[in-house]
Amino acid sequence: MGKHMKRWFLFMIVVATLSVPVVSGLFVTAEASGPVVYKVPVTKEVEKGLYAFLNRSFKEAKEADAEVIILDIHTPGGLVDAAGQIAKLLDTSDIPVYAYINDDALSAGAFLALHAKEIYMSPRGRIGAAQVIESSGNAADDKAHSAWLSAMKNAAESSGRDSRFAEAMANPEIDLPEYDAGKGELLTLTAKEALEVKYSEGTVPSFEALLEKLGYGDAQVISTTETFSESLARFITNPIVIPILLSVAGLGLVVELYSPGFGVPGTMAIISLLLFFYGHLIAGLAGYETLLLFLIGAALIVTEFFIAGGIAGTIGVVAIVGSIIMAGGNPMYTALSVLIAIAVTAIGAVIIIKIFGKKLHLFNKVVLMDATDTESGYVSNVNRTELLGQVGKTTTPLRPSGTIDLKGERIDVVSEGSYIDREKDVTIVKVEGSRIVVREVTQKGEDKS
Repeated sequence: MGKHMKRWFLFMIVVATLSVPVVSGLFVTAEASGPVVYKVPVTKEVEKGLYAFLNRSFKEAKEADAEVIILDIHTPGGLVDAAGQIAKLLDTSDIPVYAYINDDALSAGAFLALHAKEIYMSPRGRIGAAQVIESSGNAADDKAHSAWLSAMKNAAESSGRDSRFAEAMANPEIDLPEYDAGKGELLTLTAKEALEVKYSEGTVPSFEALLEKLGYGDAQVISTTETFSESLARFITNPIVIPILLSVAGLGLVVELYSPGFGVPGTMAIISLLLFFYGHLIAGLAGYETLLLFLIGAALIVTEFFIAGGIAGTIGVVAIVGSIIMAGGNPMYTALSVLIAIAVTAIGAVIIIKIFGKKLHLFNKVVLMDATDTESGYVSNVNRTELLGQVGKTTTPLRPSGTIDLKGERIDVVSEGSYIDREKDVTIVKVEGSRIVVREVTQKGEDKS
């Protein structure tokens, strides 16, 4: 890739990732000829990016004086904390919210549907299977499981529904054999079953049929869609994508650190980090203070190259890791993602050094690839015994190492252990290969012991 192509590529990435979501809501400016209904899709996984999209859609619906909001639901579920935020958004909405389960409202999707004023389902719709799962894929611990059961029960009771079915959706130990939910199985209701147990107000074949049933057949329907930036934010904040992004950033920085110049690995690392922070900013998980903290950390690490000591670099690393954890929204999960990224980076660095280091010559500046043996033309230092007894003058203080001037020749030496100031006469008392030992000469011409 040439220089111009690389610059153009980077420019397009920056423009795409830093664009402000302005595409949405264009239809709101039109004068409504009748009642306004907002159709808001709830698709893919439930995560913080979905909350940002729904929050923006609800604000637009209020500005457009919408009479109702209908959630078009088809989701396999997602994160519990994101579902909690969205549920609060539904509960506090000034506009009545209805749920239309087009296909599946599973797990966190079932929880959200229960927070709607009324639930309607298509003939193929399903609701249930709402056991809380950890990021590792295993069932959550007792504390998290108990909290989730309580949340499901409250959601059902708040809408006047029998909470036994909501609990059976989240707890496989509850036995409801009449609905094929024996002990050890999570309850999932079909459209017919949901109507029987009053977990649905009706089964309708299409969204248009639902409008007719609700009395909005002639209403102006405004369908909101995600902007590019919102879709990107939802993808970036996905629990699977976060550790991948951080791992790419870590590996890119490691390879770039040991490579000449600045190239593709460093560019990939910077883009990955920009995407991480951008996605979490758009999703409302992070503020600009987290990005500022990251930039301060990066500046401290750069400073470490010019100021020895390790303090600036250590603080910089802590600041960067802290900013990433703060931006993640869920500190526990983000910390786990950081640990995964560190492990992947360490393993990748070892593999690159051991297997590809010599072939690609990426690490020649940092890792010693050559051996100083006789086969390579190296010889040991000559033992300069002819220097014994000669007197020179220190050009630098000896603490205990330094430099002396001996008849115009600068020689690296060490004192016998004591400090010797510059511009002092010293005698060479020992020569051991490259190690030359000196002793200060007193004013009377005697060696100072």
